[in-house]
Amino acid sequence: MKDPNEAAAGAVTLDHTGNFVPDADAARAALTDLGFTVTPLSAQVVPDPETGHDRLTGTGNICVMLPEGYLEFLVHTADTAIGREFMDALGRRAGLHLAAFGTADAAARHAELTAQGVAMRPLVHFSREVDTQDGRTTAAFIVARMAAGTMPEGRVQTLTHHNIAAMWQPRWTYHANGARALRALIVSAPDPAEAAARFGRFLGRKAQPFDGGLRLTLDRGAIDFLPEDAATAIVGTAVDPGRPCFVGLRIAATGLDALRARRGAREIGTAIALPFSPALGSGIWLFEPV
Repeated sequence: MKDPNEAAAGAVTLDHTGNFVPDADAARAALTDLGFTVTPLSAQVVPDPETGHDRLTGTGNICVMLPEGYLEFLVHTADTAIGREFMDALGRRAGLHLAAFGTADAAARHAELTAQGVAMRPLVHFSREVDTQDGRTTAAFIVARMAAGTMPEGRVQTLTHHNIAAMWQPRWTYHANGARALRALIVSAPDPAEAAARFGRFLGRKAQPFDGGLRLTLDRGAIDFLPEDAATAIVGTAVDPGRPCFVGLRIAATGLDALRARRGAREIGTAIALPFSPALGSGIWLFEPV
């Protein structure tokens, strides 16, 4: 049986999202308090084109590995182009700045998008060493990213994993809060139709009307595009007024009673809404029944 985190040929999935945060320890504490299991801090590296040795990309991460999809929380590690780009985004606000979509062949998709006139950065082969219960191994993936500044919401990319087992280890996918899957990324936009059209071109999908906004449904997961006033009502505050931005995550979970009892929790339909901890930036969790 195919792993749910391995994209089938022709499929597009919501692989993971990324919060840019100033402090990995504070982010870990906030996530643990909410009932998530968090991976160790890891610095991302790429091969140096001249020496072949690994060099820092400029960011590192801790992750929440869900049985389906994952959540990444990135911190600064080095003064590189990506590191400076990260710091510029963090200077505007901490919070959601990254959306990554899974595909079976990111290199082929990169070529397709380039041929269509989409501004793309060069392909990048990322890797990081991870501990497993059987020793050290390498989590490796190829990433095709849109050119900087192309998407006002932040960094948007598609990727292909080359070692699913290294990423989704069973010891990291159990969460005390019952979290099971990354269901959707929520976008606040002054013009939801314009934002949905941009993502639709990148992903090869078309958004449909949904709950006062638009939903772009993927082979696993979705992107919800909401008018800014509707998104502000859900979050409780405007995250980036006048600018399209990522503002929330829909998470399928089984532990809704415990989440419902938390301070600040609100019910929105069948979902339990909880604001991000300040350590994670501006935004909202929407925990939904599995």
